[in-house]
Formats: sequence, C-alpha cells, structure tokens
Amino acid sequence: MSRTHDDTWDLASSVGATATMVAAARALATKDSRGLIDDPFADPLVRAVGVDFFVKMIDDELDLSAIPNASPARVQAMIDGMAVRTKFFDDYFCDAMDAGIRQAVILASGLDSRAYRLRWPARTVVYEIDQPQVVDFKTTTLAAIGAEPTAERRTIRIDLRADWLTALREAGFDATAPTAWLAEGLLIYLPPEAQDRLFDDITALSVAGSTIATEYVPGIRDFDADRVREMSAPLREQGIDIDMASLVYAGERNHVVEYLRGNGWDVSGVSREQLFVRNGIEVPAFEDDDPLGEIIFVSGTFGG
Repeated sequence: MSRTHDDTWDLASSVGATATMVAAARALATKDSRGLIDDPFADPLVRAVGVDFFVKMIDDELDLSAIPNASPARVQAMIDGMAVRTKFFDDYFCDAMDAGIRQAVILASGLDSRAYRLRWPARTVVYEIDQPQVVDFKTTTLAAIGAEPTAERRTIRIDLRADWLTALREAGFDATAPTAWLAEGLLIYLPPEAQDRLFDDITALSVAGSTIATEYVPGIRDFDADRVREMSAPLREQGIDIDMASLVYAGERNHVVEYLRGNGWDVSGVSREQLFVRNGIEVPAFEDDDPLGEIIFVSGTFGG
C-alpha cells in the first residue's frame, strides 16, 4: 500500500514494523561479544510487539534457508550496521551532554530507549515525539518490566505531520536553551518538502550551541522500487508487513549537509563504511548491494 498524507501504523505494520526490525537488530547487536552497544530494552520491546519473525530473529531460530539472500553473513552485516549506527548516535548524545546541553528531542522516537539506557546528567529533559499508539506502547511495556527513565522523559503524542512544534512547547520545551536534536532513521519516510520543513522547524527552535544528528541516503534519489519490491517479497511471505518500495519517498531532494549548512548549521558527514572501519569491524563484501546505497551519518552544531 502506498503512503498517504494521513496514514497511520502500529509497531507491527508499515513504517512501525521497520522500527521493530531496527529494535531486533539492536537486540542482537547488544548480545554481540564486541560490545559496541548496550540496549537491554530492545529485546523485551520486540517480544512485546509479538511479530513472530522478529522474535525468532532475536532467538536465533530463523530458517535462513527459506529466505533468499539471507545468509548468516548478510544477517551479521545488518546487525553490525545497526551497531555502528546506534553507537554513532549514542556517542552524539554523550558528546552533547558533555558540552553542557541538558535538553534533547528525539523525533519519530519509535522503540528508541535512550531515555532509559543512557547516563544522562542530572536535570536533563528528553522529549520523545511519535504517534500516540507508538508512544503509549513503549511507555506501558517498559513500565511493566520495571524500567525507569534515566532522565526526565516527556512524551509528545503527535504525528510529525501535525503541529508538533506547538505540542513540544506546551510540554515545556525551553526555546532559549541549547537542544540536542535527533532524527534517526526518519528522512527516507518523508517527502522531500517535508524533509526541508522539518529542518526549518528545528532551526527555528534552536539557539546557538544546539546540536543535530541524522543520516542521509543519497541513493534515495535513484531508488529502484522494482528491485526493492523483489528483495522484500520473501519477507512479506514470512508475515512481515514491510514493503520498503511503498514506504519511502524516492526522487530528488536537497542534500542534507548542504541544506543544514545553508540554515546556519556547522555539520559534517561520515559514511557507514567509515564507521565500520572506525569501530574495527570488517566492511561487508556486499556493502554495495544495498539498494539504498551508502548511508551518510550527519552531526554538527548550530550558530557561532
């Protein structure tokens, strides 16, 4: 089903299912002996969603022979990719807090558990924004296992296509204080104009010293929907409601680094391949097979 301007989802379908898939990869990366990340809440959240495929995935019970191109090496590459991505953004928040920022906003937070697992300094406020059913599910699930946030967590139960700016202010957001913004795994699910509007809105709420982190997928411009649809067919046969070809918005869009720089941000990018090398992980031999192409992880600071 193609995206619409007012579509909704839960964590077992559409865009929501991609959040569960990402959490499953984080759960597996947490078990990895190399210890790049530690997300103890990914596993219980995935189990609570209850998609059989992802539960089997974290329990190492998948029959990979039934899934074309799902070799152990490719699965490990996915896990490693999620590990370096998660570590990049974890480190970003730690650096922002070390710089004295005490206010963070996680956009389209999904099953992100950083408000519960990172060591936030005292008096830090973490705002999480996502659709009401997603926010409520995570809050209820983590409360049920006795998890407590390590910062003051304030949830904004709203779709980013609605007036989230007003909702954020009403939740107590301090527009006079520096903010650490995170838009992880989000941009490809936004139309080009919505991507620009998101960055414009973030900039309007930012004061000098604020920081931002996100990622950019240049290949979205030349996205091969037919190839992706063919690659994701076996997953749909396994009962996973993810059709990436219909979920993303392909075509021309502004380069994230250039657009942010034009808005007053001093940002730079690092490729996923560079993150593999930085973290001592061998670059997968089939890294170039990803239909989205390279991923550029972006971070930087606003103003002078």
